Amino acid sequence: MIALQKRSRNQPSAEARFAVASKIIERAGKLGISPADIAIDPLAPTLGADHRAAKIALDAIEMIVAEFGVNITMGASNISFGMPDRNAINAAFIVMTIHAGLTCPIVNPLHEQVATAILAADLSMGRDEWGARWIKAYRQRQKAVK
Repeated sequence: MIALQKRSRNQPSAEARFAVASKIIERAGKLGISPADIAIDPLAPTLGADHRAAKIALDAIEMIVAEFGVNITMGASNISFGMPDRNAINAAFIVMTIHAGLTCPIVNPLHEQVATAILAADLSMGRDEWGARWIKAYRQRQKAVK
């Protein structure tokens, strides 16, 4: 995994993050590293510091995936740092990042709201044949309530 943190800290745009990812992927290719073996982290800065943070991260993911088709990783909960009701923000953001192309999310699986949002995203995107994982998780949640 290669994070864009150092180079993109002063470059908040999705285009700047794309440019850094492009260089990393190009150099990795020259070393014989296949795009399938690359995971780019375009970073999720906090909304508490920049109201555009989520949009920038989402745009960067879409651009990188569309151009290179590499895996994308991200510490998704970074987006909500310093904000109240973080789990609600994280749940919404993770669904959007999955739709944008996130393949390797870094999340806390103990946050039920986030875990459920990931299952819902997979179901909605046709990645959960017949809703099997969704139904199984639902039954487990219902069983825990009783």
